[in-house]
Amino acid sequence: MNSTTALKQNDTDRALPKSSKKRPWVRRILQDKWMYLLLLPGLIYFLIFKYWPMWGVLIAFQNYQPFLGFWNSEWVGFEHFQNFFNNPDFFRLLKNTLMLAVYDMVFFFPAPIIIALLLNEVRIAIFKRVVQTMVYVPHFISMVIVASMTYVFLTPNGGVLYELISHFTGREINFLADPDYFRPLIILQIMWKETGWGTIIFLAALASVDLEQYEAAIVDGANRFQRLWYITLPAISSTIVILLILRLGNFLDNGFEQIFLMTNSLNRSVADVFDTYVYFVGITQGAFSYSTAIGLFKSVVGIILIYGSNWLAKRFGQEGII
Repeated sequence: MNSTTALKQNDTDRALPKSSKKRPWVRRILQDKWMYLLLLPGLIYFLIFKYWPMWGVLIAFQNYQPFLGFWNSEWVGFEHFQNFFNNPDFFRLLKNTLMLAVYDMVFFFPAPIIIALLLNEVRIAIFKRVVQTMVYVPHFISMVIVASMTYVFLTPNGGVLYELISHFTGREINFLADPDYFRPLIILQIMWKETGWGTIIFLAALASVDLEQYEAAIVDGANRFQRLWYITLPAISSTIVILLILRLGNFLDNGFEQIFLMTNSLNRSVADVFDTYVYFVGITQGAFSYSTAIGLFKSVVGIILIYGSNWLAKRFGQEGII
């Protein structure tokens, strides 16, 4: 048996170029060449559209002028970062961005987990499929449509919900213009639109839970809540931690489109965030280097949060992502 294996190995060595005999990784690539060929289109896509544009962040350290080009623009170092941190609007933007991010983590992130746990307890298959479809559908609705629906329901000029709330409470509340209601509206829109879609991952994780554990727990006298706490949640804890780490990587990304659509002159004091500020400064005013510096600052914060949360996850016994 060993002699046969040795002969095959010798035949392989003779078939390959001499240079590959000293480089095992070349031999592995040649052996799996068709798999690497299938990988090639995706690799080219990421190189062209993901990695190559990363060189553009260097204009954050330049006074970039489009007519001068990248190589001829003046290098200014950290000047744009200093101007941004010293800008009177910085702390207002930071506060608004962090408030929305915290609202998102506290209210939206647990929502798909809760819905998935509830659906997992449903034993009537038809009812479960209907509910799943109903909570999935909003994901496919454009944010423009969601903002339009919000306006139609809450506008003081005949909005259905506005009229109902005014009738039962006796108060006329302009939800669309009052800064106190801006953040709750944003989070409610996200929860309605994306909660159902987020349950897909958790339902897939729940499908891998061993049913014999539930049967053994029932024999031991565990009630439904105890089975949920001691079996279901530990089984999907690694999935929850991984998604939490990935979510923290986008902690300062509030979503430009939604914020832009819901912003008006009356709620701008709480609606201005880094994403909209980059648009107004970078696109409308042409401050490309300054807006790139802001985007780079957000990316650095995201990387720090990913590595920090990954380190904490490993300290608490989870696998993490790195």
